Amino acid sequence: MQVVHPRVAGIDVHKKKVWVAVRLPGRDKPIVKSFKTFWPKLRSMADWLVDLGVTDVAMESTGVYWWPVYHALVQTGILQVCVANAAHIKNVPGRKTDIADCQWIAELHAYGLLRTSFIPDQQIAALRQRTRYRKKLIEQRTAEAQRLTKVLEDGGIKIDSVASDLFGVSGRAMVAALIAGERDPHVLADMARGRLRNKAEDLVMACEGRFTEEHAAMAQLHLDAYDHLTR
Repeated sequence: MQVVHPRVAGIDVHKKKVWVAVRLPGRDKPIVKSFKTFWPKLRSMADWLVDLGVTDVAMESTGVYWWPVYHALVQTGILQVCVANAAHIKNVPGRKTDIADCQWIAELHAYGLLRTSFIPDQQIAALRQRTRYRKKLIEQRTAEAQRLTKVLEDGGIKIDSVASDLFGVSGRAMVAALIAGERDPHVLADMARGRLRNKAEDLVMACEGRFTEEHAAMAQLHLDAYDHLTR
């Protein structure tokens, strides 16, 4: 096979240490060296590769541990970095059992057998982090809403069976009153606003149950968490 990247390095990434194998023209055996994953050590690794004349580097996308390694390499402005999917590397046939992972990665990349993953630029990466975190918060808030609903259900309160939105103005007022100690279903139903007042009879039945102080305590915890996540 034809060599595509003659001055190449392969990196096996772990949480605390990386193993680096460098293949250079005229050398029968690769140079293998390990580095700790502290940022200064990763910068030293990148400088070492540049000093050796390496032009291309490949590594697996192992969890989140490859992130600082990638950034240290890219910041040199010289090294071309290929972050390959780990499953793809494992599916490439012909691996020998007595070869280290970093050497295998270097060999595959030397012959152009690795497909690089899409790595967004810094601005897009930052936007991704924010939108993904926002999505997680929304999912957590939904979970808190479901937990609150279960507490009400256990207490025999079925406001959400009548009101379309338990967290609307009317629903919130009834839940807050229940937590505060109000148990009269007529008083609770009278807190309805807008078109929901047309369902007063159903609301009275929905607000009558076995809601206890223990239910109120749990409901307050879930409501506080819901509001915190909303903010």
